[in-house]
Amino acid sequence: MVQEIYIIDDDDSSIVIFRELFKNDKEYKFISVKSQQIDIALKNIPSLIIINEDAIDRDVVGLCKQIRRDEDNKITPVIVVSSNSDKEHRMKILRESIEYYIKKPVDEEYLYFTVKNLNRLLSNNRRVSPLTGLPGNVQIHAELKKRLANKEPFSVLYLDLDNFKAYNDVYGFLKGDQIIEFTADTILKSLHNNLEEEAFIRTYWWR
Repeated sequence: MVQEIYIIDDDDSSIVIFRELFKNDKEYKFISVKSQQIDIALKNIPSLIIINEDAIDRDVVGLCKQIRRDEDNKITPVIVVSSNSDKEHRMKILRESIEYYIKKPVDEEYLYFTVKNLNRLLSNNRRVSPLTGLPGNVQIHAELKKRLANKEPFSVLYLDLDNFKAYNDVYGFLKGDQIIEFTADTILKSLHNNLEEEAFIRTYWWR
């Protein structure tokens, strides 16, 4: 899956650097957006947002607040890159639930692996059910909204396990968990073996 990373700056100075830095990583797509057009990035629910503070013509704290107020991007990770070394300024940004504040001059290798490792962590651990490893309710809303906004053709298939509570009552929760895991694994294998296009699979169950 391609990871869309939005670079927020007003002079397009950063996008060239990131594209060169990740030229051998085809799974990353870097998109440059002006700070006054942040709604474009938020609408597309990016994998990561990187703000070049030195290259924006607005208050970075206010920009961070705007990102975190957006319902679909409350958990989108944000990196702020800045030459401002003032500790209080840095703390104001971090208080807005911003993941990283990287001070310039930036070591390119450090920046590269920060982005790579953050995306790896998110891909493996966020937005998933600990039992099945599949996305949950927040993600289905975001995925549908994103595909509708992009006017992508898609289909929705809803599968349900009838009388699942009765099964748990008789055989216990551990056996019930095994059924859930088996069902998720069966659906994943079936879709991946029979569909060429990218499929989004989520899980939800009632006890």
